[in-house]
Parts: sequence; C-alpha cells; structure tokens
Amino acid sequence: MSPTATTSAEVNGNVSAATARAAAKAAASAEATGPQTITMAKALNTAMADAMHADSSVLVFGEDVGMLGGVFRITDGLTKTFGESRCFDTPLAESGIVGMAVGMAMNGMRPVIEMQFDAFAYPAFEQIVSHVAKMHNRTKGTVKLPIVIRVPYAGGIGGVEHHCDSSESYYAHTAGLKVFTPATVADGYRMLREAIDSDDPVMFMEPKKLYWSKDLVDLEALRAEHAVNTERGTSSEGRAVVARPGTDATLIAYGPSVPTALAAAAAAAEEGRSLEVIDVRSIVPFDDETVCASVRKTGRAVVIAEAHGFASVSSEIVARVQERCFHYLAAPIRRVTGFDVPYPAPKLEHYYLPGVDRILDAVDDLQWED
Repeated sequence: MSPTATTSAEVNGNVSAATARAAAKAAASAEATGPQTITMAKALNTAMADAMHADSSVLVFGEDVGMLGGVFRITDGLTKTFGESRCFDTPLAESGIVGMAVGMAMNGMRPVIEMQFDAFAYPAFEQIVSHVAKMHNRTKGTVKLPIVIRVPYAGGIGGVEHHCDSSESYYAHTAGLKVFTPATVADGYRMLREAIDSDDPVMFMEPKKLYWSKDLVDLEALRAEHAVNTERGTSSEGRAVVARPGTDATLIAYGPSVPTALAAAAAAAEEGRSLEVIDVRSIVPFDDETVCASVRKTGRAVVIAEAHGFASVSSEIVARVQERCFHYLAAPIRRVTGFDVPYPAPKLEHYYLPGVDRILDAVDDLQWED
C-alpha cells in the first residue's frame, strides 16, 4: 500500500479518501466553537481523526477498533469516516498486529495500533523489544519505525486479572522506545498527535479510568498549537508540567495517579500544608529539569504510581531525583505505589491502588521538624 495513495478506500468499495477528508474537515469545523467540555476518549478520538485527515499514510488497526469503535469506543467513527482501508479490525493475535505494523512502517506508513488491554500486549512483547525498539539502531538510522502502540493501562475500572496491569516499566526499560502517558483531556489530544508525528516508535499508555474524565478544552486552539509546533519543530515531548504549585513537598505522578495526587494536595491544603504536584507526562524521555527544580525548591518528595514498586518507573524516578538533589533533600524520598502482588479482584482494588490517605501518610512521614 502506497503511503501517498488517495483512492485506496475506493478500491475496496469504501469511502474515498477525498470524502474522508471532507468529512473530517466538516467535523473539525463543527467543533471550532471555542472551549467545550469533552472527555479524554473524545480528545484521543479527535487526535487520530485529525492525524488521518492530515496524512494519508496514517492508519489505525487492532482488535475490534473498526465498526465497534474499540472496547472503550476510542476509535468510534473512524472506519465510517475513513473507510476500512484506513481503520480496520485484525485477528486476535497481538504479535501479528505489531509484526504487520513493523512491515507497514518500514514501507512508509504510519500505523497507530491498539492493544485493547494492557496485559493483552504481552504476546507482542518479543516483536516490540526485538524489532520495534531496535530497527532504527540496527540499520544505523536508515530505517525508521513511526509506530504508535496504544495501550489502555492501569486500574480503577473494576476489571479482572489481565485487564488492569500497569506495564509501563517494561517499555521504559527498553531502549529505543518512547513512553508517553497523558493525565488530562488536553494532553490526550496534544500528546497523541505528537506521538503519531514521531519518526520513532511510541508506547502510548492511556489510563483507562481517565477515558471518561471531562474538562473544558478548546480543540481548535489545540489544533492551532499543533500546527505551530509542527512548523517550528517543537513539541511537549519529554516535558513534565507543574500541575499544582506548592512549597512544602513535591508529589511526582504520571498518568492515572495525577488526579489522585491533585486530590491529596487539595486535602493537604485544608490542613495548612502546600504540596506541589508534578505531572511527568513523558516517562521516556524523562524531564529531569522540571522534576528536580521542584524538589530542590521544596526539599521533600513523594513519588506516586499504580504499578508495583519493585524495579519500577517510580524506582527510577527516586534514583534520578536522589542523584541530582541529594544536598537539597530534607528527608528521604517516599513512594506510594501498588503492592508487589498480582492485580487483585475488583472488590479489592481500592486497597491496592494509591489513594489520598496513603499519600498523606507518606507526606506526614517526611521528617517534619514540627
């Protein structure tokens, strides 16, 4: 399939590329009405639609992503708009999905694939580690793999085993992969567009429990921001943000743990304690500058993540902060994570997941003079 083909949908008797572009443009115009309250699911869906509209080499595939629109309906409407040659279902074979994406990317396409659930991606792990992550280096930079692997991950939805894993550490440990995880609706759009634009493979970790979180977002402003960043060659990749300013201690979180950290900071404020919250956003590459600037200011830190604590992303963050901020620390860095056990049954997950009380207990344990 040629990356510049514009009538491939017509060949299959589906919507033509010209019709798809017109539909996408009409949808974008309909949304260009200023700020509106939308979900993260809508932001991610819009990001893929806009990317497919802008570049005919972008295509979406995976299990049930076509007419069903995905288990979480994140790809809803893409097949209807762009045709079955641009958004289509695959067999239930994750290794085959990723392997096909590798071949397509090597030949000029920009595949965006969905793993449906976090633990369902494990059968594709060999493909991801051995080929997706290494092809650029193996070919001395001559072959790029612009693949986005979307992974709905983490808990908080009452899912059973194999449906709520926090698998980000596996990918963060694998050199050659970028690892993004949005925590806000706006970042859902912003970061997925940037991931699709990247010439390097991106593991795009989507917090399932945040799919239906809502925020007031101006999609047209986000589109304009993306256009400007594309023209200037800039992006938010590898940059953390201060989600809430504070002075007494720093809460460092990413993805599904960011709202929990913000809730803990709000609760602490009622008790007279000012906590700064850092949203990591990009696990790989990691923003040492923003994170460490906050810790140097506050002198205390707690890292929050749903994943197991042992040999985790939270472990790496603690190590990096300790190495760079040792002489600024007034207390050892604490972690609040999932426990080192398999993900529990739905009725028990609230014990497993980091919560406001556990975070505040860790903050109280930061060796305060009073």
